[in-house]
This record gives sequence, structure tokens and C-alpha cells, in this order.
Amino acid sequence: MTQPIDIVSRALKDIGALEAGETPTSDAAQDAFDMLNDLIDQWSNEQMMVFYKTEIVWAVTQNVTQYTIGPGGSIGASFTGSISGTTLTIPASGLLSGYITLGQTLTGTGVTAGTTITGFSTGAGGSINYAGTYTVSTSQTVTSTTISAYYQRPLSINSAFVRVSTTSNGVPIYGGGLDYPVSVLNLEQYNLIGLKSLNGPWPKAVYYQPSELLGNVTVWPNPSQGEMHLFADTVFTRYGTLYDSISLPQGYTMALRWCLAERLCPMYGKASQTQLAMINAFAAQSRATIKRTNMKPAQIASYDDVIVSGRRKDAGWILHGGFI
Repeated sequence: MTQPIDIVSRALKDIGALEAGETPTSDAAQDAFDMLNDLIDQWSNEQMMVFYKTEIVWAVTQNVTQYTIGPGGSIGASFTGSISGTTLTIPASGLLSGYITLGQTLTGTGVTAGTTITGFSTGAGGSINYAGTYTVSTSQTVTSTTISAYYQRPLSINSAFVRVSTTSNGVPIYGGGLDYPVSVLNLEQYNLIGLKSLNGPWPKAVYYQPSELLGNVTVWPNPSQGEMHLFADTVFTRYGTLYDSISLPQGYTMALRWCLAERLCPMYGKASQTQLAMINAFAAQSRATIKRTNMKPAQIASYDDVIVSGRRKDAGWILHGGFI
């Protein structure tokens, strides 16, 4: 498993600051490590460098229109669980509140800082799961304890929908319901809403304000029910030490190496013009390769069948909420 010290050592060798077989001094390694963290911080702001969209899920509370995202925010989960190696186990009665989803950061007694949920195991079957086992990012041993799971504060919200549950004899059906699109508003659009306290059955629009520590989510109109699903670009997590594990898709390790070398060149001033041209070219190529992989295809305009043909071919109208 690649570690930040590996990226740092290779980048220093690429610019001629180290010879083959040498290791960086502690000061040189720390300077390069700080630059590496600054680099991945910047990548969080470049949409096409982000490889994963975080799905933020929570159930709205009746007559509550504002929620917070981030460490200690109101959107997240709490459960009783244990960790053995990279396996998180949550018993059948372990969920205390909220929803458990991929990408959440875990905190609790004995839990290693920065641990995140990276995959489903026995709880697989959808984006939201309760009891079962999950894969976490860091190997550790944690006895049964109360664990909190929170989302990183996103920089922006890309899209959203709300799931309205269906019932059988008045009892909600888990996993059942209709999904309705929710508009993501900017500040100017939100300000144009004349009656912000309007009551409604479920949210139809959401406004997100990424404040310094916690992101603030405002839904409109004032809902009586609904399960919100927000989609945001994942924020890259800063590494805590030079010996953390780097778990990124193919191509990212090479991009980190050459982009870090590019950033370190002014600090050392040892690279020749030939080296500079080579490093800049490799850094640009590695970024471009990742961006091509992550690039969204152009959205194609489409029209509902009822507009095109004048009549529906099946009962698909129910997926539109029963109206056009």
C-alpha cells in the first residue's frame, strides 16, 4: 500500500533533490508532506479531479427547515458497533439515529482519527443500510461502543431528490416510496422566495451555505415528511502522517507524484530546464488523464413519452408522481 512518504521520496528524486536509494531528512519530508496536503486540498476544488460523489442522506423533521453538515452537525448517524481489522459490525439493534452511508467519517472511543466507511459487506443491498458489516479505511480493534458518523462539509451541492415513503395500512414500507427531484438554489434564487415559511408536504428546493466549519442546509417549503438525498463532490481528506495508507483509484498515485514534484521545484531550485519541461509535461498529462476519466458526458435533452406520442405505452406515469 502506497504511503505519503513514498510519494514524497519519489517527487524529491524526480527534481534531483535526492539520489537513488537516499531517503529524505525529517525536515525535507515534512515540508514536502505539507505541500502534498495543500495539493489534495486544491484538488477538492477541481470538480473533474474528484472521482466520487458523496450521497448525503437524512430524514427531515416536521417543521424543521435548517440542518447542518460536518463534524458535530445535525446530519449524520449514531450507532453501537465494534471494529476488528477493517470490518465494522453493527448489531440488529445497534442503530440509534440517522442513516449509515459510504464516505462517512467515524468518531468514538478508541476509533482511529480519520476512519471512514469505504464499503458494504453483509449489509449490502443499497446506498443505505442498517445492521450488518461494513468495510472501514483503517485497520484497528475497537470493542463495542457508541460511534458517531458524520459527513465532511461539502463545498457545494450538485443535485438532490426527496423520497416520500409509501405505507401499507398506515405503516411505512422500508425502501418503498416515490422519488421527486429537488431544485438546488443559489443565494439569489433563495432570496426570491416570498414566503419562506410556507408549509408543504415535502421539500421541493434546497439552499446550501458552506460556512467555515459546518455547512448549512435550508429546505423549502417547510416539510411534514421526506427522506432527503443530496449529492456532492467528495472532499479529499488530508493525510495525518507520512505513513498513512493512500487509497485512491488508478492513476492518482502517479498524478500526486508528478504534481508534487512540480510544486517542489521552486523550493529547491535544482531542476534544469530539461527537467522542468519533463516534470511539467508529466504533471499535466497525469491531471488530464484523471479529468478525462471523471468527465461527465454531455446531458442529452429528452422529452416525456406523453408529449412525443400523445399516449403512454405503460403505467410508467406513476414514476412521475401521477402528473406530467
